Amino acid sequence: MPRDIPIGNGDMLVTFDELYRARDIYWPMVGKFNHTTGHVQRFGVWADGKFAWIEDAGWVRTLRYRPGTLVTDVTLEHAGLGLRLRCADCVDFHESVWLRRIDVTNLTDEPRDVRIFTHLDLSIQENPVGDTANYDPDTGGLVLYKGEHYFLINACDTEKCGIDHWAIGTKRINSAEGTWRDAEDGVLGRNAISQGSVDATVGFNLKLTPSGSSSVSSWLIAAPDYTKLKSLNKHIRERTPGKFIGRTDAFWKLWVRKEHVDAKSLSPAVEDLFERSQLVLRTQIDNRGAIIAANDSDITHFAGDHYSYCWPRDGALVAYSLILTGQSELSRSFFRYCGQSIHPKGYFLHKYTPDGKLASSWHPWMVDGVQVLPVQQDETALVVWALRQHFLKFRDVEFVKPLYTPLVVSAAKWMAEFRDKEGAFNTGRGLPKASWDLWEERRGVHTFTVAATIAGLEAAADFAEDFGDIRRAAYWRTAAGEIRKGLLEIIWNEKEQRFARMVKPVYDNAGIVTGYERDMTRDSASFALFALGVLDPHDPMVVAEMASIRDRLWCKTEIGGVARYERDYYHQVEREKTDDIPGNPWLICTLWLAQYEIAKATTLDDLRRAVPYLEWAAKRASASGVLAEQFNPHTGAPISVSPLTWSHATVVIAVKEYLAKQEKLTRKV
Repeated sequence: MPRDIPIGNGDMLVTFDELYRARDIYWPMVGKFNHTTGHVQRFGVWADGKFAWIEDAGWVRTLRYRPGTLVTDVTLEHAGLGLRLRCADCVDFHESVWLRRIDVTNLTDEPRDVRIFTHLDLSIQENPVGDTANYDPDTGGLVLYKGEHYFLINACDTEKCGIDHWAIGTKRINSAEGTWRDAEDGVLGRNAISQGSVDATVGFNLKLTPSGSSSVSSWLIAAPDYTKLKSLNKHIRERTPGKFIGRTDAFWKLWVRKEHVDAKSLSPAVEDLFERSQLVLRTQIDNRGAIIAANDSDITHFAGDHYSYCWPRDGALVAYSLILTGQSELSRSFFRYCGQSIHPKGYFLHKYTPDGKLASSWHPWMVDGVQVLPVQQDETALVVWALRQHFLKFRDVEFVKPLYTPLVVSAAKWMAEFRDKEGAFNTGRGLPKASWDLWEERRGVHTFTVAATIAGLEAAADFAEDFGDIRRAAYWRTAAGEIRKGLLEIIWNEKEQRFARMVKPVYDNAGIVTGYERDMTRDSASFALFALGVLDPHDPMVVAEMASIRDRLWCKTEIGGVARYERDYYHQVEREKTDDIPGNPWLICTLWLAQYEIAKATTLDDLRRAVPYLEWAAKRASASGVLAEQFNPHTGAPISVSPLTWSHATVVIAVKEYLAKQEKLTRKV
C-alpha cells in the first residue's frame, strides 16, 4: 500500500498509508531502524458508545500537506459518528519527535463524549523480542524501550497534560491480537507494565458542546535514553506542541524556497509537484548522507527485502537534483558518505545501508564457474559525474580536495582499467567489461553503463586538470574516447538505426574478446546518451534512438507513459498485449522523454513539447503529491514502492532543466 504521507527530518521518518494509518517509524537513521516493521499503528475514535478505527469504510478522508511544508493537513469525516477531524502531523525539524494536533468538530446539536485512541505496535530495533512498555507517572505518558532505543507517547489538551487511558499487553503471542481491541468499548485496562512482544494503546478524552469543537495534541518522542526522553517531554509541555508544529511549518517553507524558482510558466499542478517533490525526497535522505531509494516496507511481502538502502546510482541522480536546487549541504553529505563507502580498489558494490555498510545483494561473485566482480559500473561512474556537477555549481574547492583521491582518482583508475582491451578486435575501442545493468537484471555491456562511464571518466579528467594532474587527465580522456569509439562501432546497429540495449563479449579460449553479440531490445535507459553529454541530442543516432523508444515503449492505453524496456516482467500487469503495453509505465522513464525534448529544443515552441510529459507526471501523483515507482497501465494505480526518491528527483531535474532552457531561449528571442 502506498505511503501517501511521509514526514521526517533526516533522523526520524514516519510514513502513513492511504488510509492514514502510520506504518513505518524509522529512527535514528532514515531507513534504519524501522521500529514498526510495517505493522499498522492504529488510530480510532469512540463517541457516545460508537467506535471506528481509521480504516473503517465510514470515514471520508482527504490526505494532503499544508502548502510548501512537511506538516500534514488531513481531514477525516464520519457521518455515523457525527464528527469531523482535522489533523496536522509533523516530525519536528530539529528533534526526533512526531507531533499530531487533532481538531475535533461535533456535527450534531447534542453534547458529546469523545475519546481519541492511538495504538502503538512497535518492534523496537525491528525485533519484538525483549521490548518493555510501562506507564510512567513522572511524565504522565507511556514509555516503550529496548537497549538504546526509547520512545514516549504523551498528550495535552486545552486544560491538562497526560494521557487519560492506556492499555499495555502482549501481541501476536498465542491468540493475542493486541491491546487495540480493548479500545473498542471506549475503556482501557490501565495495566502498568508488560515485557516481551508488547504493544500499547492510549486514549484522550474530549467533551464537545453542541456543534462545538475541541482539540488534543499528542507526541511520540524517540531518544537514546530515558533522561533525554524526559527532558524532551518537559520541553514540549512547557513550549506547547503547537509551537513545535509552527516552527517546523516555517522551517520547511524556508527550506523549499531557499532559491527563488519562478515556475509560473508551467501549470499549477506541475509547479506544485515540483515543490512537493523536493520536500518528499528530503524525507528519504538521512542526515549522515545516505540517500535512500524508498522507505515503503510493504515491498518486503513481494521480494523478502526492502528499498531502505542507498544505491550509489540512485543517490547520484538524486544528488544532481539537489545540486540544481541549491541544496549544497545535502549533496556534500552524500559525497562524503560515498567517499567513506567506496571500495579501496575504486568501485562501488551493489548497495549500502544507511550507515555505509555493504547491504544485501543478488549479484553473484561467480557466473558459469568463473569469478566475476558483482558491480553495476554505472554506479561508480555516476557518482564521479555528479560530484563534478556539484563542483561546477558551487566551486567549493576545500570540500572537493579530500575527496579527490578516494572518490575521483581511485574510481577513474578502476574505470579506465576495467575494460576489454586485448586482441585485435578491441584495439582502440576498449569497452567496459561486463557488469550488471541499471535495472539489476542482466550482465553485459550496456548502453547506459557505457554512457555513464564516458561521462564519469571525462568528469575525472576535468578534475585532474583542475588539480594539475595532467598525466592522469590525458589518460582518462583517452580512455573515454576509446569507449566512445566502441559505442559507435559496436553498440550502434547501423542496419536497424538504433543502439543495442547491451552487447555481450564473446571470448576465445585464452579469454580474449573476439566479438560481441547484440541485444536489440529497446530500453528507455538509452536516454543517458544525451543526458550525460556523450552525444549531442541532435545527433541523428540519438534522434533515431529516442524516436524508437517513444514509438515502441509508450503504453498505448488511456494511462500512457513509458515502460522501462520491451516485455518488462517486473510487477508485470499486461501479459498478453505486450506490443501495445510493453511494460508498466515508469515515472522516470516517461520524464526522460521530457528531458530529451528539453535538451534538443531550439525554440520556445520546441520546448513546449516537453510539457505533456510533465503534466503526465502531475496526473500520476497522489492527492498528497507522492509518486510511485511505476503504475498500472490500465488504471494508473501505483505499483511497487511509493514514494520512490528517484521519481521525485526526476521531476525536479526535468522542471529545472525546462526552466533553464526557457530562460536561455527567451534571452535569444
